[in-house]
Amino acid sequence: MLPRGGSVAVVPFPLIAVVGPTATGKSDLALDLAEVLRGDDGAPTEIVNADAYQLYRGMDVGTAKVPVDQRRGIVHHQLDVLDPVDDASVARYQMNARADCDGIAGRGGRAVIVGGSGLYVRALLDEMNFPGTDASVRADLEARVEREGRRALHDELARLDSAAAASIGPHNTRRIVRALEVIAITGQPYTANLPRQEYVRPSLQIGLDCSRDLVDERVARRVQRMRDGGLVDEVRALASPDQGGQGAGLGVTAARAVGYAEILRHFAGDCTLDDAFEQVTANTRRLARKQMGWFGRDPRVHWLDAAAPDLAARALALVAAADTGNLPAPDNGPVRRSLGS
Repeated sequence: MLPRGGSVAVVPFPLIAVVGPTATGKSDLALDLAEVLRGDDGAPTEIVNADAYQLYRGMDVGTAKVPVDQRRGIVHHQLDVLDPVDDASVARYQMNARADCDGIAGRGGRAVIVGGSGLYVRALLDEMNFPGTDASVRADLEARVEREGRRALHDELARLDSAAAASIGPHNTRRIVRALEVIAITGQPYTANLPRQEYVRPSLQIGLDCSRDLVDERVARRVQRMRDGGLVDEVRALASPDQGGQGAGLGVTAARAVGYAEILRHFAGDCTLDDAFEQVTANTRRLARKQMGWFGRDPRVHWLDAAAPDLAARALALVAAADTGNLPAPDNGPVRRSLGS
């Protein structure tokens, strides 16, 4: 635990993001930091969620959402802002989460972002644009695919944006159509709208990493806690509103969440409950590998050992260095962390 009291920051404060794979203790570290760090005149630190599924109301046990009574009195944002029938939108999250960060700064406080949804973290921290859609343009392009074939549209994309064509390839019809749609709407190359590793405001990413064996062990314990904590009842209530559930059911996005998809398959009679929880464990471990791959490709992340006994103090030292403009470049060597190896 970090020592309490006193401000270690100078203005302007960087955004602090605690990132990394599931079950590495990101929420606990974010709470530890928020208890100690202060903004202008001692204004408190507030936490902004960057976990896509923790946006949903009622999806508590299966997302390992920190219960209200365990949030140490710290204000949290972007939790419980969607109904489970809603589809999550990265663009909407970007707008709302950035507004939360602006509001925190306006109150003289500072923000700690925490979560393992890499795209959501990037959308909040980085230069990332979300071009709109145009139903008529897309319909015309899809009709052309039927008439001319996807190869013809890929050739057109190659003429308009060779980098996009090389990245997408000639067989991905959906992405070819989307790229041409964006070009038609914006008048710019599709690649001009792709995310760039450029912070929109000063930021510090602290990544939590540990050995694959330890993550696997932590995942197994977490899944058992979810089973003991009522995950089955939670999924039943969310998916069956006519039996006392909390809404109109689970939408397409929410139903894909690890922990929920497997229990839903059990309800459908596709597997036993024990098999379902074995799948939850396996899929959560797979998710951790995927998250490590995502964050491991970002050379700006400062990695810390999630199992270190002085983890919070090490994280605070990084924050202090960032606040004073003395943050060294991440000493990560080749971007190949233990989970990604």
